[in-house]
Amino acid sequence: MLSRLGAGRFHPELRAGSRLLPRAAVSPRLVPLLRKGIQRLPADPDFVESAVSPTAAVRVYRPAHAPSPSPALLYIHGGGLLIGSPLQDEAALRSIADELGVVVATVRYRLAPEHRYPAARDDCYDALRWLADQPGVDPTRVAIGGGSAGGGLAAATALHTRDRGGPALCLQLLVYPMLDDRTAVRPDPDSACRRLWSNEANHYGWSSYLGHQPGLPGVDPTAAPARCDDFAGLPPAWIGVGTLDLFHDEALAYAARLRAAGVACTTGVVPGAFHGFDAFAGKPVVREFRASQVAALRSGFGLD
Repeated sequence: MLSRLGAGRFHPELRAGSRLLPRAAVSPRLVPLLRKGIQRLPADPDFVESAVSPTAAVRVYRPAHAPSPSPALLYIHGGGLLIGSPLQDEAALRSIADELGVVVATVRYRLAPEHRYPAARDDCYDALRWLADQPGVDPTRVAIGGGSAGGGLAAATALHTRDRGGPALCLQLLVYPMLDDRTAVRPDPDSACRRLWSNEANHYGWSSYLGHQPGLPGVDPTAAPARCDDFAGLPPAWIGVGTLDLFHDEALAYAARLRAAGVACTTGVVPGAFHGFDAFAGKPVVREFRASQVAALRSGFGLD
């Protein structure tokens, strides 16, 4: 049980919710059960699913009022590289699409440990190329984004896309992104304040994806983007994270390195927020966090 001092570190609007959540939602024992539960998520019938490769698919929603060609966002779901489904983000993505009048797509990619790096990265890259090639999409106004592991995959795909010569991207939208495998082998002084994603879960996710222990030399930047030494030529970024999120330090370090390389980067840091706090959608702090993302997309798409 948290001490009063520990409980006081949570944002006032999130304090009650923090008591309902575990430190980690993922473990080797829970992954099969969580996958079965996620398979039962309801699908929005207005999202149309298409295969983009033998191993990847996208689900696409186009609002009736979207122009043609339209800006487009490819969003990559989270789940620690182990679980998750494009269905989990459809409600939020539909809201963004309707507000901005843009196409949104979310990718169904291969999961670890059955499919190790670079499987997920390759699926996301195939989805991005497919989306940018659609006749109703403006290829000069395509953004990539994701939450948690999806945010890390979005950053990795942006690096891979740059190295492969396209398609061009106008924005990276990185929501509490999972960027650095080395975090998993560092002590965590704030372990009592973690929610949904602890460093034990982080170690499990990274080792499952990499196929070896995290923190070893030689990890490719398109597996763990924080390993990158060359940020030149990347698209502008928006990075959002809470101060009690395990990924807080690595996310802000990534933002600083982008800026040092001349890449425009805006950060949204939420005091007292834990990993996945935006699941509490009715809270003003969450509405503000999401509004910041919409504003970044509006600017990135040139809709101001």
